[in-house]
Amino acid sequence: MKIEIWSDIMCPFCYIGKRRLETALKNFEHADKVQIEWKSFLLNPDMQTDPQKSTVEYLAETKGWSLDQTRQITRQVSEMAEGEGLFYQMDKTVVANAKRAHNILQLAKSLGKGSEMKERLLRAYFTEGANIDDQNTLLGLAEEVGIDREEAAECLQRNVYMDKVDKDIAESRMLGVRGVPFFVFDRKYAISGAQAPDVFEKTLERAWMDYVKENPILDVAGSDDGAACDVDGNC
Repeated sequence: MKIEIWSDIMCPFCYIGKRRLETALKNFEHADKVQIEWKSFLLNPDMQTDPQKSTVEYLAETKGWSLDQTRQITRQVSEMAEGEGLFYQMDKTVVANAKRAHNILQLAKSLGKGSEMKERLLRAYFTEGANIDDQNTLLGLAEEVGIDREEAAECLQRNVYMDKVDKDIAESRMLGVRGVPFFVFDRKYAISGAQAPDVFEKTLERAWMDYVKENPILDVAGSDDGAACDVDGNC
Protein backbone atom coordinates (compact mmCIF):
# COMPACT_ATOMS: atom_id res chain seq x y z
CA MET A 1 0.00 0.00 0.00
CA LYS A 2 1.35 3.39 -0.95
CA ILE A 3 1.14 6.72 0.87
CA GLU A 4 2.18 9.80 -1.10
CA ILE A 5 2.93 12.89 0.96
CA TRP A 6 3.10 16.38 -0.48
CA SER A 7 5.02 18.68 1.85
CA ASP A 8 7.53 21.50 1.99
CA ILE A 9 10.69 21.56 4.09
CA MET A 10 9.84 25.04 5.42
CA CYS A 11 6.38 23.95 6.63
CA PRO A 12 6.29 23.46 10.44
CA PHE A 13 3.09 21.41 10.25
CA CYS A 14 4.69 19.07 7.69
CA TYR A 15 7.24 17.89 10.27
CA ILE A 16 4.51 17.51 12.88
CA GLY A 17 2.33 15.61 10.40
CA LYS A 18 5.24 13.32 9.56
CA ARG A 19 5.64 12.40 13.23
CA ARG A 20 1.93 11.80 13.69
CA LEU A 21 1.80 9.48 10.71
CA GLU A 22 4.82 7.62 12.09
CA THR A 23 3.04 7.28 15.43
CA ALA A 24 0.01 5.81 13.67
CA LEU A 25 2.20 3.41 11.68
CA LYS A 26 3.73 2.09 14.92
CA ASN A 27 0.25 0.93 15.89
CA PHE A 28 -0.59 -0.39 12.42
CA GLU A 29 -0.26 -4.15 12.08
CA HIS A 30 0.75 -4.01 8.40
CA ALA A 31 3.20 -1.12 8.57
CA ASP A 32 5.89 -3.24 6.92
CA LYS A 33 3.73 -3.37 3.79
CA VAL A 34 3.34 0.41 3.52
CA GLN A 35 5.46 2.36 1.04
CA ILE A 36 6.02 6.07 1.71
CA GLU A 37 6.77 8.46 -1.15
CA TRP A 38 7.68 12.06 -0.41
CA LYS A 39 6.40 14.56 -2.96
CA SER A 40 7.77 18.05 -3.45
CA PHE A 41 5.69 21.15 -2.78
CA LEU A 42 6.89 24.77 -2.65
CA LEU A 43 4.96 27.15 -0.42
CA ASN A 44 6.97 30.12 -1.66
CA PRO A 45 8.87 29.27 -4.86
CA ASP A 46 9.96 32.90 -5.34
CA MET A 47 11.35 33.42 -1.84
CA GLN A 48 14.69 35.20 -1.76
CA THR A 49 17.23 33.50 0.50
CA ASP A 50 18.47 35.78 3.29
CA PRO A 51 20.70 34.04 5.86
CA GLN A 52 20.74 37.22 7.96
CA LYS A 53 17.00 37.09 8.56
CA SER A 54 15.04 34.61 10.66
CA THR A 55 11.68 33.20 9.69
CA VAL A 56 10.13 35.05 12.63
CA GLU A 57 11.33 38.38 11.23
CA TYR A 58 10.20 37.40 7.74
CA LEU A 59 6.71 36.46 8.94
CA ALA A 60 6.37 39.70 10.89
CA GLU A 61 7.26 41.69 7.77
CA THR A 62 5.12 39.77 5.28
CA LYS A 63 2.08 39.25 7.53
CA GLY A 64 2.10 42.71 9.04
CA TRP A 65 2.40 41.31 12.57
CA SER A 66 4.48 42.72 15.39
CA LEU A 67 7.53 40.71 16.45
CA ASP A 68 5.88 39.94 19.79
CA GLN A 69 2.74 38.69 18.05
CA THR A 70 4.81 36.60 15.64
CA ARG A 71 6.84 35.05 18.47
CA GLN A 72 3.64 34.17 20.30
CA ILE A 73 2.23 32.44 17.20
CA THR A 74 5.45 30.55 16.45
CA ARG A 75 5.73 29.59 20.14
CA GLN A 76 2.34 27.90 19.90
CA VAL A 77 3.52 25.95 16.85
CA SER A 78 6.72 24.99 18.69
CA GLU A 79 4.66 23.72 21.64
CA MET A 80 2.62 21.60 19.25
CA ALA A 81 5.87 20.20 17.85
CA GLU A 82 7.14 19.42 21.34
CA GLY A 83 4.08 17.24 21.83
CA GLU A 84 5.44 15.05 19.02
CA GLY A 85 8.98 14.98 20.40
CA LEU A 86 10.28 17.71 18.09
CA PHE A 87 12.33 20.72 19.18
CA TYR A 88 11.80 23.80 17.01
CA GLN A 89 14.03 26.88 17.21
CA MET A 90 11.93 29.27 15.16
CA ASP A 91 14.09 32.29 16.02
CA LYS A 92 17.00 30.50 14.34
CA THR A 93 15.27 29.22 11.20
CA VAL A 94 16.80 30.84 8.12
CA VAL A 95 14.80 32.47 5.35
CA ALA A 96 15.79 30.25 2.43
CA ASN A 97 14.38 29.17 -0.92
CA ALA A 98 13.68 25.43 -0.72
CA LYS A 99 14.07 24.53 -4.41
CA ARG A 100 17.61 23.20 -4.12
CA ALA A 101 16.69 21.19 -1.04
CA HIS A 102 13.84 19.56 -2.98
CA ASN A 103 16.28 18.83 -5.80
CA ILE A 104 18.43 16.89 -3.31
CA LEU A 105 15.35 15.20 -1.88
CA GLN A 106 14.44 13.93 -5.35
CA LEU A 107 17.97 12.57 -5.78
CA ALA A 108 17.63 10.78 -2.45
CA LYS A 109 14.29 9.30 -3.56
CA SER A 110 15.95 7.89 -6.67
CA LEU A 111 18.47 6.14 -4.40
CA GLY A 112 15.86 4.76 -2.00
CA LYS A 113 16.77 7.28 0.72
CA GLY A 114 13.82 9.66 0.43
CA SER A 115 12.54 9.27 3.99
CA GLU A 116 16.02 9.60 5.51
CA MET A 117 16.70 12.76 3.50
CA LYS A 118 13.33 14.28 4.30
CA GLU A 119 13.87 13.77 8.02
CA ARG A 120 17.38 15.20 7.88
CA LEU A 121 16.31 18.30 5.96
CA LEU A 122 13.44 19.01 8.34
CA ARG A 123 15.63 18.63 11.41
CA ALA A 124 18.34 20.80 9.88
CA TYR A 125 15.86 23.56 9.13
CA PHE A 126 13.67 23.61 12.25
CA THR A 127 16.06 22.45 14.97
CA GLU A 128 19.54 23.36 13.78
CA GLY A 129 18.84 26.64 11.98
CA ALA A 130 20.59 25.47 8.81
CA ASN A 131 20.42 27.35 5.51
CA ILE A 132 18.74 24.79 3.24
CA ASP A 133 19.65 26.83 0.15
CA ASP A 134 23.38 26.64 0.86
CA GLN A 135 25.25 24.14 -1.33
CA ASN A 136 27.81 23.02 1.27
CA THR A 137 25.05 22.54 3.85
CA LEU A 138 23.02 20.40 1.47
CA LEU A 139 26.05 18.36 0.43
CA GLY A 140 26.87 17.67 4.07
CA LEU A 141 23.31 16.58 4.82
CA ALA A 142 23.28 14.34 1.76
CA GLU A 143 26.51 12.69 2.87
CA GLU A 144 25.03 12.05 6.30
CA VAL A 145 22.29 9.87 4.80
CA GLY A 146 24.75 7.98 2.61
CA ILE A 147 24.68 9.89 -0.69
CA ASP A 148 27.94 10.36 -2.57
CA ARG A 149 29.04 13.99 -2.27
CA GLU A 150 30.09 14.27 -5.92
CA GLU A 151 26.76 12.89 -7.11
CA ALA A 152 24.92 15.36 -4.87
CA ALA A 153 27.09 18.23 -6.14
CA GLU A 154 26.32 17.34 -9.75
CA CYS A 155 22.63 17.17 -8.89
CA LEU A 156 22.73 20.72 -7.52
CA GLN A 157 24.94 22.19 -10.22
CA ARG A 158 22.89 20.79 -13.09
CA ASN A 159 19.46 20.91 -11.39
CA VAL A 160 19.14 17.25 -12.38
CA TYR A 161 15.86 16.56 -10.61
CA MET A 162 14.08 19.91 -10.85
CA ASP A 163 11.81 18.48 -13.54
CA LYS A 164 10.60 15.94 -10.97
CA VAL A 165 10.04 18.73 -8.44
CA ASP A 166 7.94 20.58 -11.02
CA LYS A 167 6.07 17.36 -11.86
CA ASP A 168 5.16 16.80 -8.21
CA ILE A 169 3.86 20.35 -7.92
CA ALA A 170 1.83 20.04 -11.13
CA GLU A 171 0.41 16.75 -9.86
CA SER A 172 -0.62 18.38 -6.59
CA ARG A 173 -2.60 20.98 -8.52
CA MET A 174 -4.38 18.26 -10.48
CA LEU A 175 -5.36 16.63 -7.18
CA GLY A 176 -6.59 19.93 -5.78
CA VAL A 177 -3.97 20.20 -3.05
CA ARG A 178 -4.30 23.66 -1.51
CA GLY A 179 -2.08 23.23 1.53
CA VAL A 180 0.49 20.92 3.05
CA PRO A 181 1.06 18.42 4.48
CA PHE A 182 -1.28 16.43 2.25
CA PHE A 183 -1.38 12.63 2.53
CA VAL A 184 -2.83 10.42 -0.21
CA PHE A 185 -3.49 6.74 0.52
CA ASP A 186 -3.44 4.57 -2.62
CA ARG A 187 -5.02 7.44 -4.56
CA LYS A 188 -8.32 6.75 -2.76
CA TYR A 189 -8.23 8.53 0.57
CA ALA A 190 -6.63 11.79 1.61
CA ILE A 191 -5.75 13.60 4.82
CA SER A 192 -5.14 17.34 4.74
CA GLY A 193 -2.96 18.81 7.45
CA ALA A 194 -1.26 17.48 10.56
CA GLN A 195 -4.24 15.57 11.89
CA ALA A 196 -4.23 13.60 15.14
CA PRO A 197 -2.66 10.10 15.03
CA ASP A 198 -6.05 8.42 15.41
CA VAL A 199 -7.20 10.03 12.14
CA PHE A 200 -4.19 8.47 10.43
CA GLU A 201 -4.89 5.12 12.10
CA LYS A 202 -8.49 5.02 10.89
CA THR A 203 -7.48 5.98 7.37
CA LEU A 204 -4.71 3.38 7.34
CA GLU A 205 -7.18 0.66 8.31
CA ARG A 206 -9.73 1.78 5.74
CA ALA A 207 -7.16 2.01 2.94
CA TRP A 208 -5.70 -1.37 3.94
CA MET A 209 -9.08 -3.08 3.69
CA ASP A 210 -9.45 -1.80 0.12
CA TYR A 211 -5.87 -2.73 -0.70
CA VAL A 212 -6.37 -6.33 0.46
CA LYS A 213 -9.56 -6.67 -1.58
CA GLU A 214 -7.69 -5.63 -4.71
CA ASN A 215 -4.41 -7.38 -3.86
CA PRO A 216 -5.16 -10.66 -2.05
CA ILE A 217 -2.36 -11.58 0.31
CA LEU A 218 -1.76 -15.21 1.25
CA ASP A 219 -0.35 -15.84 4.72
CA VAL A 220 1.68 -19.04 4.57
CA ALA A 221 1.83 -20.84 7.94
CA GLY A 222 5.22 -22.00 9.16
CA SER A 223 8.64 -20.43 8.78
CA ASP A 224 10.08 -23.13 6.50
CA ASP A 225 8.84 -24.64 3.24
CA GLY A 226 7.01 -27.93 3.76
CA ALA A 227 7.25 -31.00 1.53
CA ALA A 228 5.91 -30.11 -1.93
CA CYS A 229 6.25 -30.65 -5.66
CA ASP A 230 7.46 -27.74 -7.76
CA VAL A 231 6.09 -26.44 -11.07
CA ASP A 232 8.65 -28.51 -12.98
CA GLY A 233 7.30 -31.76 -11.57
CA ASN A 234 10.11 -32.31 -9.10
CA CYS A 235 8.97 -33.87 -5.81
